[in-house]
Amino acid sequence: MLEVETIDRILRMDGDGLPVLSLYARIDPDDRRAFPSRVDELLHEVRLLTKDPDLDRNARLSLRGDVGRIVEAVTEEHLHPRTVAFFSCSGRGLFENVELPRAVRDRHVVDATPWVRPLVAVLDEYHRCRVVAVDRRRARFWDLYQDEMVERGKLRDPDLRKSNYAYGMREHATRNKDELLAKRHYRAVAQRLVEDAGRREFDIIAVGGQEHEIPELLDQLPRNMRDRVVGTFPMHSREEDLGTIRGRAEEVVDRYERAEEARLVAETLETHAAGGLAAVGLADCLWGGATAAVGLLLVQDEELRPGVVCDVDGWMAIEGERCPICGNPLRTTPDVIDELVQSVIDEGGSIEHVVAETPLREQLTAATLRFPLPPLPSD
Repeated sequence: MLEVETIDRILRMDGDGLPVLSLYARIDPDDRRAFPSRVDELLHEVRLLTKDPDLDRNARLSLRGDVGRIVEAVTEEHLHPRTVAFFSCSGRGLFENVELPRAVRDRHVVDATPWVRPLVAVLDEYHRCRVVAVDRRRARFWDLYQDEMVERGKLRDPDLRKSNYAYGMREHATRNKDELLAKRHYRAVAQRLVEDAGRREFDIIAVGGQEHEIPELLDQLPRNMRDRVVGTFPMHSREEDLGTIRGRAEEVVDRYERAEEARLVAETLETHAAGGLAAVGLADCLWGGATAAVGLLLVQDEELRPGVVCDVDGWMAIEGERCPICGNPLRTTPDVIDELVQSVIDEGGSIEHVVAETPLREQLTAATLRFPLPPLPSD
């Protein structure tokens, strides 16, 4: 499972003058035996670099070692995710492979730093969701995170008898007692959710059940917990097919995440239009990243833009030869958006990769700011 600590560890991989090879390769679940061939094709351009006389000899040797190490990993290790990311700088003895729960685009990047944007995008996309399947007598709990669904227990109250069953003069009392037992059950489910939330076991909640039963649970949730319920899905009380439950819960979470992305983009664009603390467009966001002004960075998913970076003071731009701040030569990078993402992470900001169809597709990036951007330095 991909964790924040994994990304932090990879970000600390330092080639110290030697290139770092980052390679992402998808695994076809219907033909896993084709994976080595897919990786070999992706490594073709890297092999050409190992023969490029314009590249420093130590860099060529390091890349040659990277190719060998990745081929070895693909051959020897049993990989079962949707995508595998490899990070290697053999000249410094650095290598790591990370399994990703969803497919990302096949791509390789040779740069001074690891290319982590797809990792950040995957981690950002997944919320820890508590799935609750509930009826008037039973409740089951699972955690849905990164395409894995893990059971977290059950609650069951003793059956009285069917609430529509009547027997002579005791019918009214029987119905009343049944309603009291049901309310007590829903209250216990709500209390369980409150306690688990206090231990930070989940971020959001998806509730499954019959249409007339779900509101009875929601009525027992305190306001702060009700706000975490991002959707509900229909489910019969005796549904036992975990795959069906998981599929419906995933649909709820996906709708929530796309709506959340659209909301964040709309609010940021509105703030910018009103002259507030926001930046729109790659140029201004790069300057915001260089000055540690970015609080939340919105990035269009899977878009790359080449650019330049100053490794002395953190200046980033779409083009240029010398840093306007310190005058040092600028390093070219195949994806300056990835450099921006790393800079925002380093300064304690947040990243939201946007998959939903929004106006961000034209702008590529937008950001909320901690403070107004200072004037750009003159060239």
